[in-house]
Amino acid sequence: MSHNRKNWLFVGSEGAGRRAAAVMSLLATAKANGHDPHAWLLEVLTRLPTTLNSQIGGLLPHRWKNTAS
Repeated sequence: MSHNRKNWLFVGSEGAGRRAAAVMSLLATAKANGHDPHAWLLEVLTRLPTTLNSQIGGLLPHRWKNTAS
Protein backbone atom coordinates (compact mmCIF):
# COMPACT_ATOMS: atom_id res chain seq x y z
CA MET A 1 0.00 0.00 0.00
CA SER A 2 1.42 3.39 -0.93
CA HIS A 3 1.98 6.13 1.60
CA ASN A 4 -0.81 8.26 0.13
CA ARG A 5 -3.33 5.45 0.34
CA LYS A 6 -2.47 4.91 4.00
CA ASN A 7 -3.33 8.55 4.72
CA TRP A 8 -6.94 7.79 3.77
CA LEU A 9 -7.17 5.51 6.79
CA PHE A 10 -7.35 8.64 8.95
CA VAL A 11 -10.21 10.59 7.37
CA GLY A 12 -12.47 9.57 10.24
CA SER A 13 -15.31 7.89 8.42
CA GLU A 14 -16.46 6.78 5.01
CA GLY A 15 -18.64 9.89 4.72
CA ALA A 16 -15.70 12.15 5.53
CA GLY A 17 -13.63 10.38 2.91
CA ARG A 18 -16.33 10.91 0.30
CA ARG A 19 -16.56 14.62 1.16
CA ALA A 20 -12.78 15.01 1.00
CA ALA A 21 -12.74 13.29 -2.40
CA ALA A 22 -15.50 15.60 -3.68
CA VAL A 23 -13.62 18.73 -2.59
CA MET A 24 -10.37 17.49 -4.13
CA SER A 25 -12.21 16.68 -7.34
CA LEU A 26 -13.63 20.21 -7.51
CA LEU A 27 -10.17 21.71 -6.88
CA ALA A 28 -8.64 19.54 -9.61
CA THR A 29 -11.45 20.58 -12.00
CA ALA A 30 -10.79 24.25 -11.23
CA LYS A 31 -7.10 23.74 -12.03
CA ALA A 32 -7.92 21.82 -15.22
CA ASN A 33 -10.10 24.75 -16.33
CA GLY A 34 -7.20 27.18 -15.92
CA HIS A 35 -8.27 28.68 -12.60
CA ASP A 36 -6.19 29.18 -9.49
CA PRO A 37 -7.88 26.62 -7.17
CA HIS A 38 -7.32 28.84 -4.11
CA ALA A 39 -8.91 31.88 -5.80
CA TRP A 40 -11.83 29.77 -7.03
CA LEU A 41 -12.50 28.22 -3.62
CA LEU A 42 -12.15 31.55 -1.80
CA GLU A 43 -14.68 33.26 -4.07
CA VAL A 44 -17.09 30.32 -4.03
CA LEU A 45 -17.07 30.12 -0.24
CA THR A 46 -17.55 33.90 -0.05
CA ARG A 47 -20.43 33.99 -2.55
CA LEU A 48 -22.15 30.72 -1.57
CA PRO A 49 -24.21 32.05 1.38
CA THR A 50 -25.89 34.71 -0.79
CA THR A 51 -26.23 32.69 -3.99
CA LEU A 52 -29.71 31.54 -4.96
CA ASN A 53 -30.22 27.82 -5.47
CA SER A 54 -30.96 28.44 -9.14
CA GLN A 55 -27.54 30.12 -9.56
CA ILE A 56 -25.35 27.51 -7.83
CA GLY A 57 -24.31 26.04 -11.21
CA GLY A 58 -22.46 29.27 -12.01
CA LEU A 59 -20.06 28.57 -9.14
CA LEU A 60 -18.90 25.25 -10.58
CA PRO A 61 -15.33 25.37 -11.90
CA HIS A 62 -16.24 24.84 -15.56
CA ARG A 63 -18.72 27.77 -15.50
CA TRP A 64 -17.06 30.11 -13.00
CA LYS A 65 -16.04 33.61 -13.99
CA ASN A 66 -13.62 35.31 -11.61
CA THR A 67 -15.29 38.50 -10.43
CA ALA A 68 -12.34 39.48 -8.23
CA SER A 69 -10.09 40.42 -11.15
